[in-house]
Amino acid sequence: MALRLLHTSDWHLGRALHEESLLEDQAFALDQLVALARDERPDALVVAGDVYDRAVPPPEAVALLDDVLTRLADLAIPVVAIAGNHDSAERLSFGARLLAARGVHLRGQLQRAAEPIELPGRGLVYALPFVDPDVVRGLEGDEAIRGHAAATARAVAGARADAARRGLPAVLVAHAFVQGAQQTPDSERPVVVGTAGSVPAETLAGFDYVALGHLHAPQEIAPGLRYAGSLLRYSFSEADQDKSVALVEVERGRATARTVALGAKRQVVRLRGKLADLLRRPELARHERDLVEVTLEDEGYVLDAKRKLQARFAHVLNVVRLELAAAPGQGAFGQQVAGAGRDELKLFESFFSTVTGALPGPEHRQVFTAALAEIDRQERAA
Repeated sequence: MALRLLHTSDWHLGRALHEESLLEDQAFALDQLVALARDERPDALVVAGDVYDRAVPPPEAVALLDDVLTRLADLAIPVVAIAGNHDSAERLSFGARLLAARGVHLRGQLQRAAEPIELPGRGLVYALPFVDPDVVRGLEGDEAIRGHAAATARAVAGARADAARRGLPAVLVAHAFVQGAQQTPDSERPVVVGTAGSVPAETLAGFDYVALGHLHAPQEIAPGLRYAGSLLRYSFSEADQDKSVALVEVERGRATARTVALGAKRQVVRLRGKLADLLRRPELARHERDLVEVTLEDEGYVLDAKRKLQARFAHVLNVVRLELAAAPGQGAFGQQVAGAGRDELKLFESFFSTVTGALPGPEHRQVFTAALAEIDRQERAA
């Protein structure tokens, strides 16, 4: 009989989006996850790292995790959760031996990577928390271990050897950036600068299924090598991603998965257009309570744009202006100012072209000249 897993990752409990708390959104999604676990009755639920969003999570995030783990334990559904690069390995492991008695297996540190969580009659789950090369060097006493690829290869070797001896369906739960995967800009914290933090897929070979975390886009890198993706959309660059969890059936030599969408209390959306159009378009009514980023297409500066947008879209978190090209024949604004000297009209023209991408017309010059004349009149009268 196949080993059935509910594969999730990157809960990031306690995260905010542009300072907007997402805790209620996370609680909503986790309610659905618990309901799915109750209905599907998997042999285990896996959280492949980044349980929290930071090493010292806010109290509300700790309380939410406590509630979810208690409800899963009451359903007698085993949980395997590992530390990701956002988590504190020591804090996540607090009480781990006590919780294991209730089927909640928290693995924050690497020392037990070769020791499987046994699911009687079903198979084995090996938990590989985020691999820090410095920690692996210390554990192995080998200064030659450099980089995430070498450190991960060393850390996973014991688990692979143990799985080969047992002859049961074997699952590896890991938190890493596997080469060839699609990374979402500005949503995942880089492990290191450049590509030194990536791990070749073959480093994780030797298991019937590898349940990955770290990258927020759900994706299968190779047969049996899958990222579940994040619980929610955690940046506006993820606005078009469909978030889900994976229901996986694992047998010796093969694994099949189907994805299940959890839904969200509020969507993360990007809107684009002119201010007046955005405020009146009827089809945008469905986004009035969502988390919104707006790209304005208006020419020139729009005074107090965010506040005006929030009159309709309560949670406008970011307002972006289209990147405007410099006017033909114009250099950088600083260079233009230097060339203008004390000629107020030239300074005005330079500023106007930088903001709008075009030179001011006669009507703009007339307004500016009139304003200058009024200022001059007031100064003379003072």
